[in-house]
Amino acid sequence: MRNMWIICRRELSSYFASPIAWLLLAMYSIIFGWIFWNFLAEFIKQSQDMMMMGQTQPMNVNEQIIRPLLGTSSFLGLFMIPLISMRLFAEEKRNGTIELLATSPVRDIEIIIGKWFSATLLYCWIIIFACVNFVFLFRYGNPDWKPMLVTLLGVFLQGAALLAVGTFISTLTKNQIIAAAMTFGACLLLWVFSWVSSYDSSTWAQVFSYLSVITHFDTFDRGVLSTKDAIYYLSVIFVGLFFTARSMESLRWRS
Repeated sequence: MRNMWIICRRELSSYFASPIAWLLLAMYSIIFGWIFWNFLAEFIKQSQDMMMMGQTQPMNVNEQIIRPLLGTSSFLGLFMIPLISMRLFAEEKRNGTIELLATSPVRDIEIIIGKWFSATLLYCWIIIFACVNFVFLFRYGNPDWKPMLVTLLGVFLQGAALLAVGTFISTLTKNQIIAAAMTFGACLLLWVFSWVSSYDSSTWAQVFSYLSVITHFDTFDRGVLSTKDAIYYLSVIFVGLFFTARSMESLRWRS
């Protein structure tokens, strides 16, 4: 556990020592903030129009701002996750330090979990920092915080699962650009698998739909805490890290 935490802190430090973390933090916050203020402006406009027409039906902040915004943030993660995970092992290969890492007395599982956890922490920190915008909703409105936290949990679990996939892909090449492109392709594929269910209901279509990350995010997006969907994300994390361990094992053997 101690070795894993040391590796995690080392990776986090390397993120913030380079422009990667700061650039991702700035760009994601700008994009998230722009989308938030557009949703908010539309919400205010609709409420004013309803007041002018004499309608007294209350508008739902969670349904019209928070839910679509967090749903959009999970999609934005498709572009952010490859940039976070691309360097985890690819940079070690490029710098020639992967052999030292593979032959070190630290266990492979400690290296893998330490690196993956550092990437996950960075991802969570970027999302939480962007969600500071919600302070305005709680200051001037009365949103329900419980479904918002459930949706955020879904965003975090989806990101952690896709980062596990990116961690494995990062062990396959020493080129960070290739690792990022392959990770983006894999994440996008896991996203669009659900599309097949819109025109086919056969067994193979249901299997592909079940494998889609967005299928299991929908429940969290509605503010419902689902055990089976959480298990799916944890399974993807396990499979991604398992294949990463096998890839590291082959590197250790070749070293």
